[in-house]
Amino acid sequence: MTPNRSGEGAHALPPDRMPGATGHALSIANEFAEVVVRRVDTRNGARLLIQSPKSGRWVSLDALEAEALTWQNPATLAAMVGNAHAPLILGDDA
Repeated sequence: MTPNRSGEGAHALPPDRMPGATGHALSIANEFAEVVVRRVDTRNGARLLIQSPKSGRWVSLDALEAEALTWQNPATLAAMVGNAHAPLILGDDA
């Protein structure tokens, strides 16, 4: 997973200007949040780019990382939402 917090991380370009971005961006929103999703082709294969326009944060997931989201139960997802704007598990980059 390649996380980025408002300009930090592996990519210097904004997600919408990344080389390899393909197709139209898909915006998903409700009264609580908005994300923009797009496919990005890299030399290591396609990735799913998910960006939050409000915070400027984004994450790039490979196929296995995206599939891992489907393995989670509702309690895990609720814990992620309940711990907004912070990682669920603290690591070296937190």
